[in-house]
Amino acid sequence: MKRHVTLTINGKPYPVEVEPRALLALVLRDDLNLTGTHIGCDTSQCGACTVLIDGKAVKSCTTLAVQAEGSAITTIEGMATGEGNYHPLQQAFWEKHGLQCGFCTPGMILTAVDFLSHHPDPSDDEIRHALEGNLCRCTGYQNIVTAIKAAAATLRAGKTGAAA
Repeated sequence: MKRHVTLTINGKPYPVEVEPRALLALVLRDDLNLTGTHIGCDTSQCGACTVLIDGKAVKSCTTLAVQAEGSAITTIEGMATGEGNYHPLQQAFWEKHGLQCGFCTPGMILTAVDFLSHHPDPSDDEIRHALEGNLCRCTGYQNIVTAIKAAAATLRAGKTGAAA
């Protein structure tokens, strides 16, 4: 029996009918067409499905959609504040070549948003530790770490996007 829930995603309410066992990642992708949330493993190992729930990085492939009702969900689609006005992490990933195929990128960025909210001036080792739950098969991580450090500096300077 399906259940009616309203999920608040990127500041907008989305009423949706879901099975009680429906995973948030599948509801985001299949029911709401928010395909920036990627599914790589279905076991919470790769981090490609990471979203923010009330500002905390959560792997949506092992979170039930009904669990997220009443919370503020942020997906990668909600990070930019307008056309060409990317979040500092998105901008830094682009400028510092922190992505190749891009599959892991949304999860990396959202994990970094949560991390930087608690560690505004991290070391390389702290960044690497924070990303332990996110796997990348392309980049070797160095450019991802460089991008997160660059974004941290931008955020500390009070800038909010590419136009800043």
